[in-house]
Amino acid sequence: MAATKFTTETNNGNNNKKSIGFWALIAVITVLVVIVFFNCFTVVNEGYIGVKYQFGKIVSSDLSAGLNFHIPFIEEIQEVDTREQIYSVQTNAYTSDTQTVDQLSLKMNYYYDGTKLSEIIRTIGISNVETKLLVPNVAKIAKNEIGKVRAEDLVQTRSEVQNAIYESLKETLEPSGIIVTAFAIENLSFDAAFEQSIQAKVIAAQDALKMQNKTAEKEEEAKQQVIAAQAEADSQKIKADAEAYAIQAVQEQLSKSPNYIDYLKINNWNGVLPQAIGTEVNPFIALDSSSVSSRITGNYGGTNAAGTTTTAAE
Repeated sequence: MAATKFTTETNNGNNNKKSIGFWALIAVITVLVVIVFFNCFTVVNEGYIGVKYQFGKIVSSDLSAGLNFHIPFIEEIQEVDTREQIYSVQTNAYTSDTQTVDQLSLKMNYYYDGTKLSEIIRTIGISNVETKLLVPNVAKIAKNEIGKVRAEDLVQTRSEVQNAIYESLKETLEPSGIIVTAFAIENLSFDAAFEQSIQAKVIAAQDALKMQNKTAEKEEEAKQQVIAAQAEADSQKIKADAEAYAIQAVQEQLSKSPNYIDYLKINNWNGVLPQAIGTEVNPFIALDSSSVSSRITGNYGGTNAAGTTTTAAE
């Protein structure tokens, strides 16, 4: 009887252990399923593009931003920054007249061509783009273009040289999947003595331009004076022609009518009688009436207080 009871208790214990092990296994499987489920998705951030690898081989290189599915432990998704990036470098160069350009600072803006991204990854590698493509080409092309111009021209035509470098970089890098959007020469400097000579030449050119402007101003003033003199001469000629015409008209009229001169005298008379009329031998001199009256009264007499008439003799 006792032996039978012991066997039963042993069987119950084994069953309990099996039950615990089963539920533990279920729990482990559940956790693994959850882990695998969450590892099936990768988030690609905005401004990036997803590249999917299957056992190290690129199977997709155009995964858009958001949640993307992949098979855990078999496939992997990596992000590649497709936003515009900046590459800067400092170097030196030589102009066509062997002047040294010190502290030449260059800056280039670029981004990856999405259609050629997988090729870039296969042939170069995203992490090697700068060292394998940008470092050798940007400095080389910049030095080549700067070497085509004289130092003085480089200062005056900096934007043109900059644009030439930009076009050369586009032509060189775009076939490799690098889209160049902008290029700038941020800084360049020459030997101090050369910079002083350029400055002196610029000042001399400015002074020459001022003198040219003054000369042009004087020439314009002279032209205006000539124009004014010509205008005055034309005006005098017009007046002279008018006077000549008037004299000719009077002469023609006199030839037709001798009495025309009397008509002109009458029209031009101001109403005042002349002071002397007649010949030089016996002129008639007109005197002022009030002066004559006073003289007559004073010389030939007048009436006194008694009413008697007196004369000067008296």
